[in-house]
Amino acid sequence: MVRPLELVRPFLTLLPDIELPERRVAFREKAAYTAVALFVFLVCSQLPLYGIKTNSGSDPFYWARVIMASNRGTCMELGISPIVTSGLVMQLLAGSKLIDVDNSVKADRELLNGAQKLLGVLITIGEAVAYVVSGMYGDVRELGAGNAILIIVQLFFAGIIVICLDEMLQHGYGLGSGISLFIATNICESIIWKAFSPYTVAGPRGVEFEGAIIALFHLLLTRGDKVRALKEAFYRNSLPNVLQLMSTIAIFMVVIYFQGFRVDLPVRSKQRRGAQQNYPIKLFYTSNMPIILQSALVSNLYFISQLLYKRYGGNILVQLLGKWQEVDMSGQMHPVGGLVYYISAPHSLSQVAANPLHALVYVAFMLGACALFSKTWIEVSGSSANDVAKQLREQQMFLQGHRDTVQSLKKELNRYIPTAAAFGGMCIGALTIVADFMGAIGSGTGILLAVTIIYQYFEAYEKEKAQGQMLF
Repeated sequence: MVRPLELVRPFLTLLPDIELPERRVAFREKAAYTAVALFVFLVCSQLPLYGIKTNSGSDPFYWARVIMASNRGTCMELGISPIVTSGLVMQLLAGSKLIDVDNSVKADRELLNGAQKLLGVLITIGEAVAYVVSGMYGDVRELGAGNAILIIVQLFFAGIIVICLDEMLQHGYGLGSGISLFIATNICESIIWKAFSPYTVAGPRGVEFEGAIIALFHLLLTRGDKVRALKEAFYRNSLPNVLQLMSTIAIFMVVIYFQGFRVDLPVRSKQRRGAQQNYPIKLFYTSNMPIILQSALVSNLYFISQLLYKRYGGNILVQLLGKWQEVDMSGQMHPVGGLVYYISAPHSLSQVAANPLHALVYVAFMLGACALFSKTWIEVSGSSANDVAKQLREQQMFLQGHRDTVQSLKKELNRYIPTAAAFGGMCIGALTIVADFMGAIGSGTGILLAVTIIYQYFEAYEKEKAQGQMLF
C-alpha cells in the first residue's frame, strides 16, 4: 500500500527549493540575509496590487491581520497565512498519526517538508481565487477576466516569495524563521506608527496628531491649560494615547520577566563521561502557539459572523452568533452582541466596569482556550513528556539521580511538562487579558506575539555569541 506522503514525491521537482548551506554561515551573513528578507517583506507590504478597484469600508479580515502579517490591498494581502495554515495542518496530521512520518529518517523529513510546501502553494492559489471571487477588490464583472487573473497571479507570486524567504531563513542562512520575523515586524511597525504617526485627524477638539508621542508635544505647545493638555494626551479615547503606550511598555517588561521562569533538569550523556547538561522546561513551554491558535479560532469566528450578519442580519441564529456595527469613524465593523461579542476583548477598564459579564466571559474563555490549546499542542507537535523521553533516550541521555529507564525519565518529565504547558498557556492568556484591559497599543495578542518572538531572536543571538561567532 502506497504511503500518503509518497504521493508528494512527483511534485518535489516542481516546487521552489532553497538548498541547504554547504558551510556554517557566519553571524554577519545571517544578519545580512535576515535584513534582506525583511526588506523584501516590507516592500511587498507597501506595494499595491495592480488592477484592483478602490475598496473602502469594513475589512472582513481586520481581526486576523495581526497573526497573518498582512496588509490590505497590497502584494502582502495573504501574508503568512498559507504557510502557517499548511504547517499547522501537517503538524496535526503527523501528531495524530494520520500520516506515517519517521523524523529520524531524512527521506521522510524531506517528504514532509515537500508536502507542507505543496499544501502552502495550493492554499495560496485557493485564497487568491477566493479573495477575487468574493469581491474583496471590487465586483468581478467590473474587474474583468484580465484584471482578475492578473490579481491572482500577483498574489500567487507574492505567496511564493514568502515561502522561499521563510525556507531560506529556516535552512540556516538567516536567523529564526520568516513566520516569526514577519509577525514581529508587522506588530512592532503598528506600535511605532501609533506612537509617532504624523498624520492629522479632525476631531471634536480640533485637529489632532494620530501618534501618541507627537500628540503629547503638540497639545503641550498649543494649549494654554497645560494640565488639561496632559489629561487629553493621556486619556483621549478616539486615538492612541500616552497611557496606552505606557501600558504597552509595561506589558513588554512583564513578559520578558516571565520568560526567565524555567526548571533545569540535569542530564548526562552515556557517550561522554562526566559531561553534564541541563534540559530546560520553561514556563512558556509552548511559546506563543496557544495565543496563535486562539487568535486563529477567534478571527475565523469573527469573519464568518460578520459575513453572515451582512447577508442575514435579521436571522435570530445569526444574531446569536454575533451582531456588528460601526462604533467609530474608521468604518470598521465591531461586535456589539452575540457570542463573538462576549469572546472579544474589552479595550479599557471603563468598558469592563460598564459590562462586567462581558469581561468575566472573556476572561474565562481566554484562560480556558489558551490552557487547552497549549496542552493539545504538546501532544501533536512531538513535545510531550513521552516524546521528550524518547528523544533523550535516542541521544543516550539520562537524568542525573534517577534510574536509566524510559519509564523513570517519562515519570520525571510528567511532573513538569504538562503543568508548564497548561499553566504557561494560562499565563499567556492572563497577560493578554491584562494588556487588553489596559488598552495597550497593538492588542494583547499582538504584544505577546511580538515579545516572545523578539526574545527568541535574543536567545539565538546569545547562542551564536556562546559559539564564538564574530558578531559585527
